[in-house]
Amino acid sequence: MKEENYQIEREFDDEQEDAFSLIADFEGSEIQPNINIKQDEEIPVLPLRDMVLFPQVFLPISVGRKSSLKLVREAEKSKKYIAVVCQKEAHINEPFFDDLHKVGAIAKVVRILEMPDLTTTAILQGVKRMELKDLTKLRPYLAGQIDLLEDEVPPKEDKEFVALAETCKDLAMRYMKSSDSFPQDSAFTLKNMNNHMFLIDFICTNIPFKKEEKIELLEINSLRKRAYRLLEILNREVQLADLKASIQMRAKEDIDQQQREYFLQQQIKTIQDELGGSTQEQEVEEMREKGMRMPWGEDVRNVFLKELAKLERVHPQSPDYSVQLNYLQTMLALPWKVYTEDNLNLVQAEKTLDKDHYGLEKVKERILEHLAVLKLKQDMKSPIICLYGPPGVGKTSLGKSIASALKRKYVRMSLGGVHDEAEIRGHRKTYIGAMPGRIIKSLIKAGSSNPVFILDEIDKMSSDRQGDPSSAMLEVLDPEQNMAFHDNYLDIDYDLSKVMFIATANNLNSIPGPLLDRMELIEISGYITEEKKEIARKHLVPKALEATGMKKNDVKLPKTTLEAVIESYTRESGVRELEKKIGKILRKIARQYATDGYISKTEIKPDDLYEYLGAPEVTRDKYQGNEYAGVVTGLAWTAVGGEILFVETSLSRGKGSRLTLTGNLGDVMKESAMLALEYIKSHAPLLALNDEIFENWNIHIHVPEGAIPKDGPSAGITMATSLASALTQRKVKANLAMTGEITLRGKVLPVGGIKEKILAAKRAGIKEIILSDENKKNIDEIEDIYLKGLTFHYVKDIKEVFAIALTKEKVSDAIDLTIKKN
Repeated sequence: MKEENYQIEREFDDEQEDAFSLIADFEGSEIQPNINIKQDEEIPVLPLRDMVLFPQVFLPISVGRKSSLKLVREAEKSKKYIAVVCQKEAHINEPFFDDLHKVGAIAKVVRILEMPDLTTTAILQGVKRMELKDLTKLRPYLAGQIDLLEDEVPPKEDKEFVALAETCKDLAMRYMKSSDSFPQDSAFTLKNMNNHMFLIDFICTNIPFKKEEKIELLEINSLRKRAYRLLEILNREVQLADLKASIQMRAKEDIDQQQREYFLQQQIKTIQDELGGSTQEQEVEEMREKGMRMPWGEDVRNVFLKELAKLERVHPQSPDYSVQLNYLQTMLALPWKVYTEDNLNLVQAEKTLDKDHYGLEKVKERILEHLAVLKLKQDMKSPIICLYGPPGVGKTSLGKSIASALKRKYVRMSLGGVHDEAEIRGHRKTYIGAMPGRIIKSLIKAGSSNPVFILDEIDKMSSDRQGDPSSAMLEVLDPEQNMAFHDNYLDIDYDLSKVMFIATANNLNSIPGPLLDRMELIEISGYITEEKKEIARKHLVPKALEATGMKKNDVKLPKTTLEAVIESYTRESGVRELEKKIGKILRKIARQYATDGYISKTEIKPDDLYEYLGAPEVTRDKYQGNEYAGVVTGLAWTAVGGEILFVETSLSRGKGSRLTLTGNLGDVMKESAMLALEYIKSHAPLLALNDEIFENWNIHIHVPEGAIPKDGPSAGITMATSLASALTQRKVKANLAMTGEITLRGKVLPVGGIKEKILAAKRAGIKEIILSDENKKNIDEIEDIYLKGLTFHYVKDIKEVFAIALTKEKVSDAIDLTIKKN
């Protein structure tokens, strides 16, 4: 029995491993050209999983299903044909008609082999293509009706088909040689095939394409078209095989190169050891020599030598080696007690500041004061200055000017969006990827311990689970503490007392109080039109000409043109948008010059701006007169400078004394309106008002430009005056504006942003301004150029406001009479 099983197993192995020899034996055999199958004849159907049989080709299959086993055994005994089709889904055990591909092959069972592991293998030979029309029987195995399909066979003398088949043969042989899944002599057997029709179908059966592509090939009636499609698939598979082989070869080469480099490094190390030293020892010795020359104190030197000793004990291939080496290199790179010499020539420093920036007198004065004290004392702690103001007024660029005037190094650190404390103090060096904080890194970059250090956008810092960087800044910006600044990575105190820190901010409200307390605040307010013209003429235009590649005398922008750009195309406190507009004008001129070779307009006039900048983008608010009762001009502060606003009050008949507020007002502004109304109600006799007026008339207060949010207490007296004017129908004094907070007792309190509000009033044509008496100190600090043409009224009580603002002239007597009747 064992000998018989061994013989069977050997026969199957021979069939599977030497399948190409078996095929060669049958290659010249005569396939029945005429198969007698009647139209309604029932023929057994054998479903295959993921296998496709082509005509004339032999295919060994492993038979597992009981129904399929019964089918192949009966077919072998009766020598009858069977229909072989492929299932659409391999996992279906009992397929029906819709689960089968319809195009398959008529086949006969050549041999059945019973294997020792109790499995059965059948060898099928395809005969002819067919199409399954229907299934007529499901038990004990599938059976159905078929239609035979005829192939369009090219004539023997067709040289194109012969060349096509030979090309397919070459590609198939190339694919077999690059794959390990074929027997060694398979390519040789394929090479000796001469029947081109058999060759095409054989390659379609045996090369491992996708099942869907094999079905597609079997469905093609024309043998020539089938060969062309096969050629496309073979080309793709061969290219993929070549690509895989190339990748494997490159990977092998990389591994070989790494091994080669490793052995070379080991040899170099051995040679260096024989010569009496290694690269590691040389590095350590160089760092020791450099460390001994550093101006350290005894404590710092001891720490360095201790860490250097650790480095000597670490193997160079260890990950800890690079961590320790980076730490020591950071210590050596820091500018310990390296200071640049300050320029103590006050006259020269003042010229430098005036050259770089127009205006900004307070800042320049503070810097010159610092230089004067430094000149007298020769040693002092540097001040910590915070420049705050709207965007574009030159806060950041001023730092460069200060560094230039002092002849110090300049470094800038942007704090916008910083939310990790480690950004300031660094990480402990035990962490993976640890590095010093940005303060220490900036000092290494500067190369000195007394640079001008710009802390840009200090109001934009935020905090999260990783810590609060603004709290870490307390140590940096405290003159009493920063002489011993402790960075977590460095883990040694470092002296920052000689560094001149200059912080910039747009809004002081978002800076924590303790941090704000450590800085000297200097406000940089917006520029008036005259200042902007000078800045543009002296700085912006020359800078834009250089940026566009033109010379100084190529194009002129007169002051009238610059004023038109400022007034009609920008809306800002600073000059950033103005710089963009000037750049836009000069770029258009540069394009025309580069295209035509000449400049058509060498002097740009205000009337030419439409051509370069389009229609005016900004319309300034202008005073609208006093023809209506209840309309009062107020002054407001915004992020882009001062603006005028109008408060309008109207009355309508109705019971209940309803107050309506519109115009996108904030809570504080709504409270101001209610305060004003309550004050007038309680002081009605002051305005000769009948008490019943508030019960029979509804009041509506509106602030125009409702799309813009408005808030703050400074419109208190404006709303009170608007209510008083509407209720009495008395006109408001012409060309008058006001700003101030009101209390329930009628007191007028001071407000901020006075300079910006005055500039807005001048632009709008206002002649008189009412302010709180406590704001007089702010007016005294403003230069006369800003105050020219304005008259100021300082008040303490709202009664004084009414006396100044309300005239005796009435707009209408109708409402007044009606009010008195009611």
